[in-house]
Amino acid sequence: MKPTALYILLSVFLFVAQTRAQHLTRENFDQDWKFKLDSVNNYANPGLADNNWRSLQLPHDWSIEGSFSNDHPATHNGGALPGGIGWYRKTFTVTASAEDKRIYIEFDGIYCNSEVWINGQYLGKRAHGYISFQYDLTQYLHSGKPNVIVVKVDNSLQPNSRWYSGSGIYRHVWLTTLASTHIDHWGTFVRSNHISSSSADIHIETKIRNNEARNRKLQLVTTIYDRNRNKIASGTKELTAVHGTAVPVEQTISINNPQRWSVNDPYLYTIESILKDGNTELDKYSTTHGIRSFSMDIDKGFFLNGEHLKIRGVCNHHDLGALGTAVNTRAIQRQLEILKAMGCNGIRTSHNPPAPELLDLCDKMGFIVVDETFDMWRKSKTTYDYSIYWDDEHQRDLRDHILRDRNHPSVFFWSIGNEIIEQWGDSTGMAMALELSSIVRALDSTRIVIAGNNEPGLNNNLIRSGMSDVVGYNYQQAQWKDFRTTWPGKKFIVTESTSALATRGHYDKVPFHTIRRWPSRWDKPLLDGNADHTVSAYDHVSAPWGSTHEESLTLLENNDFISGMYIWTGFDYLGEPTPYTWPSRSSYFGIIDLAGFPKDVYYLYQSAWTNTPVLHIYPHWNWKSGDTVDVVAYYNNADEVELFLNGRSLGIRTKENGKMHVNWRVPFVEGTVKAVSKKNGQTVLVKEIKTAAAPASLQLTADRQLITADGKDLSFITVKLFDKKGVLIPDAKHLVQFSISGPGTIAGVDNGDPVSHDSFKASQRKLMAGMALVIVQSSRKPGTITVTATADGVKAANITINAK
Repeated sequence: MKPTALYILLSVFLFVAQTRAQHLTRENFDQDWKFKLDSVNNYANPGLADNNWRSLQLPHDWSIEGSFSNDHPATHNGGALPGGIGWYRKTFTVTASAEDKRIYIEFDGIYCNSEVWINGQYLGKRAHGYISFQYDLTQYLHSGKPNVIVVKVDNSLQPNSRWYSGSGIYRHVWLTTLASTHIDHWGTFVRSNHISSSSADIHIETKIRNNEARNRKLQLVTTIYDRNRNKIASGTKELTAVHGTAVPVEQTISINNPQRWSVNDPYLYTIESILKDGNTELDKYSTTHGIRSFSMDIDKGFFLNGEHLKIRGVCNHHDLGALGTAVNTRAIQRQLEILKAMGCNGIRTSHNPPAPELLDLCDKMGFIVVDETFDMWRKSKTTYDYSIYWDDEHQRDLRDHILRDRNHPSVFFWSIGNEIIEQWGDSTGMAMALELSSIVRALDSTRIVIAGNNEPGLNNNLIRSGMSDVVGYNYQQAQWKDFRTTWPGKKFIVTESTSALATRGHYDKVPFHTIRRWPSRWDKPLLDGNADHTVSAYDHVSAPWGSTHEESLTLLENNDFISGMYIWTGFDYLGEPTPYTWPSRSSYFGIIDLAGFPKDVYYLYQSAWTNTPVLHIYPHWNWKSGDTVDVVAYYNNADEVELFLNGRSLGIRTKENGKMHVNWRVPFVEGTVKAVSKKNGQTVLVKEIKTAAAPASLQLTADRQLITADGKDLSFITVKLFDKKGVLIPDAKHLVQFSISGPGTIAGVDNGDPVSHDSFKASQRKLMAGMALVIVQSSRKPGTITVTATADGVKAANITINAK
């Protein structure tokens, strides 16, 4: 890797820790927890011994450590992994200097039904598994003596999700120590007004919470810094902090020549708020801000900073493949890097509030985010889902979601629901849509409120309610062109589309243009499927409600009124293994597989969405004598592609009739298939696919060979098997053994196979289509980490990773 590229990656990684609105006295609280799975006993008593419990660091997902079985109540749709009840305990001390302070604990997310105790005192319960929340520990803490915090996590009532949820304290935990009077939790709201190339007004609302028994005369000093930490503007406001309340303080600070946030240049300012009593600093709070304006037009779509922009997005669930749902900043960053290189500029957080780190990275890397709160309202989709808690919890959860995320410049849309059952046949849907949208707008009127509608006809109660002048369609591709007639005066975005299906590296022997919708019958998934639960990786299979990638992509790119599209999905995910059921246990929808390896259609998007020169030909060239193979090419920056077989031209192809590919029907002959793309008669790119011979050697390639020795950073190492001439073995399924030395551990292994029941937490993995993945995690000790891969009958390989 070039030093400049490495510097950029490390800069993004280090920046993430600084982007979230937060107190500067906030410390990570992930270390030194104890854990026990137990569905019978109660461990809330702080005096109970936990010395024989498992020690671990958070975030933690206990389900991903279990064995796959369709007997688990989560079923294959929930990833076929175990739930249960887990207990977490941590013992810590508070110094005497904190006696006059307020001390809060904040959980970014616990799945699910969490209950918390401090020193035996019950603090509360949160049912929603994706909401961030905090508790005030102050009055229950022992100064200078051990304190015990206990968290019970109950994920035993299943199924409660339509996809893999994970289990446990799977996001970060924070401890914040503050003066009695301080800036409130999620205490700032920053907006930009009157934006032009010469100036912008930055409006900052800051809530000051006074926990004392008296009013206080204070000053709020707010300073704006550019991305290089240069001070560019500031303002001071005198205020009275009223005892026992949180008082909002309004400030407007003008800046000159603002740099605007965009998907190609996501420029970020830092706003530092200092609460002072004379010369005494009581609190310091940092908020990241991106200056940008946007609008939507009925005919022309989406505009960012006055310029037309097509939103080219994906939907993603929250698991991180072999890591499960346990949040890891580098793992999220890797996913976003892969998507960005594809030309993707949008993320929909399907179907829940995301980890804060995802939004931090979207701010920094430039993505248009649909931030979603609910997958269901009062009417359930699974037996024990959030609908059980709806009446009691939804208002608080929605408010907390908006308050937490409303400073992120990457967030452009609030989605209050996905395929909500109340959208049709139930008039309560109209009142509920209005209630939720009014809660959102009371907290943030700067963004658009939408919902994902999979039944967007004239009887749709959510659209009819008037909750928004922007309508989100899930699928219903045949109705896209009639949208402006169906819903005159409203603006259009495709909140979910495609649901195409593929197994990386597998190709059925049917013509490329044979389009198939699977399954035609849910009770018989193999009726039109494959006995081994594979799906052809040609772009010719989709779910019955969906479309192929090219079908939906063509409509998006050729119709300006379609402001954007979020594809289902960017990455494969655990659970919901459409078109099959068990023994499949993860999805086939992704443009990229569960291990992070691109499927062939990745290059279709890259050719359509980027200026990066692309010439991708597929499939592999290991077939049987007598086979006829469709060879497909995706390309850009060229006029034509010529295909050769063993030096003989098979003809020149150009894209015709609106197609986004070219293809040839080729009788198989061993040797070399070569594609040459040309523009104005000049060669642009040349790509070859060769028939592989006998397996000879493994190869290891790391996405980064320099990582941080912080106990969290990761290196993703790709394993490939080649013949003696360096040709990938496209059907290799060898079992690869991994060993590791030095200050690191194997955090997970994978190969992208949606049918595999092998553990992700192992030191071995079979290859799928000649490839596998091993994920190495640093310790908190620097040094050189060496990973070795071996397999029977082939040459071993090793690689070194430096942790600094």
